[in-house]
Amino acid sequence: MKIVAIANQKGGVGKTTTAINLSVGLSELGKRVLVIDLDPQANLTMGLGVDYPDELDYTIANVMLSKEKIKKQDYVKKYDKLDFIPASIELVELEDKLGTAIGRESYLADFLSEFKEDYDYCIIDCLPSLNILTVNALCASDEVIIPVQSQYFSVKGLELLLNTIATIKAKINKDLQIAGVLFTMLDGRSTFQKSAAEIVKVKYGELLNVFETYIPPSVKVSDNQSKGLPIVTEKGNKAGDAYMNLAKEYLKKEIYSGLI
Repeated sequence: MKIVAIANQKGGVGKTTTAINLSVGLSELGKRVLVIDLDPQANLTMGLGVDYPDELDYTIANVMLSKEKIKKQDYVKKYDKLDFIPASIELVELEDKLGTAIGRESYLADFLSEFKEDYDYCIIDCLPSLNILTVNALCASDEVIIPVQSQYFSVKGLELLLNTIATIKAKINKDLQIAGVLFTMLDGRSTFQKSAAEIVKVKYGELLNVFETYIPPSVKVSDNQSKGLPIVTEKGNKAGDAYMNLAKEYLKKEIYSGLI
């Protein structure tokens, strides 16, 4: 099982949308996919059809540190062809517990080890922060996909995340690779947005993979997500088609790891 974190410490760049639609796209292409919601806001959980995640008996928050053996069928939920482990507000408490735990960076990696024969891919939706939960995701992952909105401050914040990834690779997870940077909400007609994207390509292009696929803006993305309907399943929608193309490109890609 290959574990892929969708990470960026900046909010509003499309991490959850990417995690949902890439996962659904991969499952549509015949891959066995598990998705982990690691954000207390539980947007991915709700985007996959769970209306009240805080009312669930089991979520990633209370199974990851559980001393009892909880059956997978009690907390692994299904959405069409993929499986997911939901989140809830209890992740805030988990963050506090991990902050003082011995070996706190590797709890998620240990938890996911029991799934390695069950799936081809595990996609982790990280919260917009470089806290201990995100560090756990990066320590458990083989690869990182970095969604970046084509705006100045989003591009500027990329360097901080790259430094964090480099530190984790050097100290904890030497096998961690960057699968690529994904531009989201990129309007091909906007000269400014295209120039912001070019900044990343010029600065990192030879060292860091930038996905050829970019995700255009779509007013239907958030509307569909609120209804538990991934945009990738909507044929003819430009954003949905782009996410399916991303899934196909991801399966064909090569890893570029020179930067770290």
